Amino acid sequence: MPKYVRREISDKILDVQKYYPVTTITGPRQSGKTSLCRHLFPDFKYVNLEDFSIRGRAIEDPTGFIDSLGNRAIIDEVQNVPELLSMIQVRVDEDSEKRFILTGSSNFSLLHRMTQSLAGRVALFTLLPFSLKEMTEQEKSVLTWKLLSRGQYPGILVNGIPEEIFYPNYYTTYVERDVRDLMKLKNIMRFDTFVRLLAARVGSEFNASQIAKEAGVSAPTITEWLSILDASYITFTLHPYFANIPKQLTKMPKVYFYDTGLLCYLLGIESEQQYQSSTIRGAIFENMAVSELIKNQYNQARLPNVNFYRERSGKEVDVMVRNRDGLNIYEIKAGSTFKPEFMTNMKYVSELIPDVSQRTVIYDGPTSAPLLLNIRDI
Repeated sequence: MPKYVRREISDKILDVQKYYPVTTITGPRQSGKTSLCRHLFPDFKYVNLEDFSIRGRAIEDPTGFIDSLGNRAIIDEVQNVPELLSMIQVRVDEDSEKRFILTGSSNFSLLHRMTQSLAGRVALFTLLPFSLKEMTEQEKSVLTWKLLSRGQYPGILVNGIPEEIFYPNYYTTYVERDVRDLMKLKNIMRFDTFVRLLAARVGSEFNASQIAKEAGVSAPTITEWLSILDASYITFTLHPYFANIPKQLTKMPKVYFYDTGLLCYLLGIESEQQYQSSTIRGAIFENMAVSELIKNQYNQARLPNVNFYRERSGKEVDVMVRNRDGLNIYEIKAGSTFKPEFMTNMKYVSELIPDVSQRTVIYDGPTSAPLLLNIRDI
């Protein structure tokens, strides 16, 4: 049996089996969805719709295909045959004891059909690459540049694939399969240019018009391409915080990558020297911290409620996470030495927004929670 690493989201997925007949787990390709499902539900019949012969049978006879699976089934990459969703709805309405586990690696195409066909019958989860909490101390005890450039995909951490082999193949496969499936792209090279331009601007405010000029396409095309990256779990968008306060707040979102290993590959960072000399070293570090905060919310089966604060004057706080107690706000610094001025903007925002409950600096130095948090301890 291949090695299995327990995922933090596991208990949440098991809990909902008491209430929902259908469970859907989305996430990027190779994030561990299949391993998780087969480990949690070993007695369920398993089919993978990436297999052309199985997919052909499902397309030809959706009713017969669903009935052939029995009362317990895992259907991998279900977005390949969305017609199955209507038949699953019929069968679970007829028999509330039936259970289906569905996975998919395309957020846009799968969830759109899911809300139409299985509303009220399905529990939705998102599985991302490993969080730092799911990694061993040995895996986390590498130099920071290595932690960032290695990334957190199971193929690297569990299967031992070197990152210099994993990421070129992962990216090429993504472009050739997912992008061509989601949109009919006439010039794949311009899309590749766009992705790399986006990587070079990670953590910066997203300006579609500016990127469009450099990529040689229109601004609406850039916005559409970003939605494709988001739908494929390559990137996510962090929106600015809005509040009824007498300040001019920015309206442009920021874009981050779910995995810093892929980000470093796109930036061509393969050594500590390249990382240390990079003009966006701080943004790469910030990317990991922000993605960890996002993963923590998904792993608790919550939709991320994460923003950033920025005034047009330049005053900003990197991350704001809303929870039951109010707002936790974070400053993220790539250095290993704490400086009192790291707290200045958070103190300023705390005076403007009354429900700030906690202020934390995430950096590369010693932990002294809740004030200071090493990135490995998020």
